[in-house]
Amino acid sequence: MASVAKAKRPRRPTPRSCLGPVADLEAHLPAEWWRKLFNALYVKTDGDVVENVENTRRDVDFILAAAPVQPHSQILDLCCGQGRHCLELARRGFKNVTGVDRSRYLVRLAKKRAQSERLQVVFKEGDARNPRLPETSFDCVAIMGNSFGYFSNKQDDEKVLTAVGKILRPSGQLVLDITDGAYMADHFERRSWEWIDEHHFVCRERSLSGDRERLISREVIVHDELGVIADQFYAERLYTRESIARLLEKTGFRNVRHHGNAEALSDRDQDLGMMARRLLLSADAPALLRKPRGKVQQIDVTVVMGDPRLPDTVKRGGAFNPEDHDTIRRLKDALSELPAYKFRYLDNHATLDRDLSELRTDLVFNLCDEGFNNDPFKELHVPAMLESLELPYTGAGPSALAACYDKGLVRAVALTLDVPVPLETHVRPGDQGATLPSVFPALLKPNYGDSSQGITKDAVVRNEKALLDYLERLRVAFPKRPILVQEYLTGAEYSVTLVGNPDQGLRALPILEVDFSKLDPKLPKILGYESKWEPDSPYWTQVSYHEAELSELQQQQLVEHSARLFERLGCRDYARFDFRADAKGEIKLLEVNPNPGWCWDGKVNLMAGFAGMRYSELLGQILGAAVERLSIVGKSAAPQVEAAQ
Repeated sequence: MASVAKAKRPRRPTPRSCLGPVADLEAHLPAEWWRKLFNALYVKTDGDVVENVENTRRDVDFILAAAPVQPHSQILDLCCGQGRHCLELARRGFKNVTGVDRSRYLVRLAKKRAQSERLQVVFKEGDARNPRLPETSFDCVAIMGNSFGYFSNKQDDEKVLTAVGKILRPSGQLVLDITDGAYMADHFERRSWEWIDEHHFVCRERSLSGDRERLISREVIVHDELGVIADQFYAERLYTRESIARLLEKTGFRNVRHHGNAEALSDRDQDLGMMARRLLLSADAPALLRKPRGKVQQIDVTVVMGDPRLPDTVKRGGAFNPEDHDTIRRLKDALSELPAYKFRYLDNHATLDRDLSELRTDLVFNLCDEGFNNDPFKELHVPAMLESLELPYTGAGPSALAACYDKGLVRAVALTLDVPVPLETHVRPGDQGATLPSVFPALLKPNYGDSSQGITKDAVVRNEKALLDYLERLRVAFPKRPILVQEYLTGAEYSVTLVGNPDQGLRALPILEVDFSKLDPKLPKILGYESKWEPDSPYWTQVSYHEAELSELQQQQLVEHSARLFERLGCRDYARFDFRADAKGEIKLLEVNPNPGWCWDGKVNLMAGFAGMRYSELLGQILGAAVERLSIVGKSAAPQVEAAQ
C-alpha cells in the first residue's frame, strides 16, 4: 500500500520577549528601525490597507492623473514594498516599470507575484538615498504609501529627494503620497488594539517625539497560543503641506502641486494609523536637470568585435562571410539610434592589446564572442585583457565564461540548484573503457565548445554502432576534449533571455520556442552547427521560431531556473538559457550562454521582437544594464585611438 504524505503544518511564529509598559516610546526607537520592520509580519499587520486592491487602484489612478506618462514611459516606484503599485501599472499596460525597496523580503515577494502573473517588472533592493540608478533615466518617480520620512534626520529625507531629482529626466515628474502631518499630530490614536486574523492581534501605542515633528509608534503582536511574537517601534516624520513644499523647493523641484487628500480603505475597518489621511503632491524635475548648461555629455563606448581579417574556423568556409559583414553593418546602424552614447569600434586583434592600453573610454561593449584572434577557446581572454587594464566592460567576466564553456560543470551546478538536467555520461579523452549508455536515442557533443561545434545531424544516434562511430569522429576532430553522451530530448525546445543583474533587477524577455514542424521528418530535431553556419541546410531554411505557448507556471519555473543559474554562474548584463522537454514533458536544461549571440537575426533579438522592441532598444537595454551595474556617468574623453572602419 502506497504511503500518503503528511500535510505540512504551517510554521508557527517564534515567541519573543516583551518590554512591558514603556513611559517614553522615543527612548526605545532604533535609529534605523526600518531595516528590520518590513517583513512577513508587516504584510500581516498592515495588510488591511497595503493589500487592499481598491486602495492600490486609487493610488495608481492618482499617479496617472498627476504625471503625463505613456505605456513606453520609464516609471520608478521608489520604496515599492511588495510591489503593489508596480504590478498594477504593469497590468494597465506600462512596459518599463521598476521597483526599488530596502526590504529583501518585500522585494522577493514582489518578484514572486510578478512571475505568477507573468508581469514584466524589474524589482531590486536599494537604499532610497542612493538607489544606484542612471541619471536622467526615468519619466516618473512615485513614492507612495507613506514611504517617505522614515529617517531620524531631515538631511536623509533631503538626500532621497536629491537622488530622485538626479534620476528624473528633464521633463520628469515626482509623485508623492505622505501622511498629513498637521492632521495626524492632532488626531492620532494613543492606544488601540485589533485582531488581524484568527490567531493574531496587535496592540499599538503612539506618542509625539520631543520636537513634535515625528510620530513614534509601538506594536506588540500577540499570538493567541504562543504569546508575544514581536515588540517593535517605528516612526514617521510629520510633514505639513507647507513644510513638504519647502523641502521640495529646497531640493530643486519646481511647480509643486497639491492634489488634495486621500483616505485609505480598510478590510478590517479599524486602526488606519498613518494611512488615515494623506497628502497627495506632484512636482516637476529640478531646474538643473530640466535646463542643463551646454550639451549633455554622451557616454563614450568602445565596441570590441571579432577580427574580419583573420581566419575563423567556426564560420562557414573558415572566414567572415557577406552575411557576417551585413550583421556588423546592421549592428552599427542600430547603435547609431542610441543618442545617449557615442561609439567607436575596435576589431584589429593584431593591435588590440596596444589599442586598449591607450584607450580612454567610459565603457567597452564586449561583442567579441568569436574570441581573441577569432579563437573560440580564447573568448574569455578578451574580458581578462580588459580587467588587467581596468577598463569597465559589458557582459560576463572570464570566470563565468570559463565555467559556462564546460557543459559538464554547468550541469553539476544546475543539479545543486534543483534545475532539471538530461541524463549524461562523461567520456574522457582517450578513455576506451567508458561505460556508455544503453538507452537510445542519445546525443553526442564535445564537453567544451561554443557555436554548436561538433553537433551535427549525425550527433543523434539510435544504436550502439552509430554511437561508437560518431564518438570516434568527435575524438578525431576534437582530440583533447571530453565527450558528453546525453539523453536525447524529443520534446519542445525553449530559450529564456534575462537582461539586467541580480542586484539591480533581472528582466525576462518573452520565451522563445523552436518550431521544427517544417523540418524534413527524416532529420533529427536539433539546433546544431548546420542551423547556425550553413545557409543551404534544411536546418537554416526549414526551422523557425515563435513565442512559446506555455502555462504561467511553466514560464515562471523556466525564468526562476534561469535567474538562479544567472546569479550562481556569475553572468552579467544579459544571458540566454536553452531548455528542452523530454518525452514525458519535463523541461530540462540544455546549456547556459553568457554573452549570447547579439546579431539582428539571433534568438535574443527575436525574443526582444516578441516584446515589441527594436534591435536598437535591445542593445540599449544591455548597455543600460552595464551602465547601472558599474554606476557609469558620461565624462569628457581624452584623445582616442583611431576607430576601425
